[in-house]
Amino acid sequence: MKIRHHLSDQLLMAYSAGQLPEAFNLVVATHVSMCDECRARLASFDAVGGALIEEIDEIAMGEAALEAALARIDGLPQATRTEPLKTAGIFPAPLADYVGGDLSAVRWRRIGGGVKQAILPTGRSATARLLYIPAGVAVPDHGHRGMELTLVLQGAFADENDRFDRGDIEIADEEVEHTPVALAGEDCICLAATDAPLRFRGLVPRLAQPLFRI
Repeated sequence: MKIRHHLSDQLLMAYSAGQLPEAFNLVVATHVSMCDECRARLASFDAVGGALIEEIDEIAMGEAALEAALARIDGLPQATRTEPLKTAGIFPAPLADYVGGDLSAVRWRRIGGGVKQAILPTGRSATARLLYIPAGVAVPDHGHRGMELTLVLQGAFADENDRFDRGDIEIADEEVEHTPVALAGEDCICLAATDAPLRFRGLVPRLAQPLFRI
């Protein structure tokens, strides 16, 4: 698998620092699990962050600080899965963990034209969704009111900017307006995250937007 489109340094640094919304964290973690280059770059940012932490002056803590921290840990819900989740399908481990399996575990919802989506449970500041786009089908022309990260998990799509294959990630902001089309061959499955509603040109997509939370 040759990945040509990678995460930016800004996104990797924000991920390393814990500054991204949960939905973006999911996309970044999934891409990093597929991409040797981004995984190596992330490791370098993590190392820099660790070095900076070591230079911070120590702060004295109260005698009860350790006991309070352990009590909070004990109060957290216990994990029910004791074995690593198998990922024999197309979903890398970070995504399979959210879905609870692979494609067969996804609860798709049709949104028109053969396209299906499944919104994943994440924090409210951004939305993560799986998109299923049949080969040859186009997503309605749209722009962005914020940032959208789109990671290809199966198949490929192309827009006015480039072609994106499995493992590639497209970073779109307010300046990007495009019409993604799933290419011939395999149906295209993507993981996408947005921090603001899309900006559709067509009337029908605009009317359906609140219903499908896109």
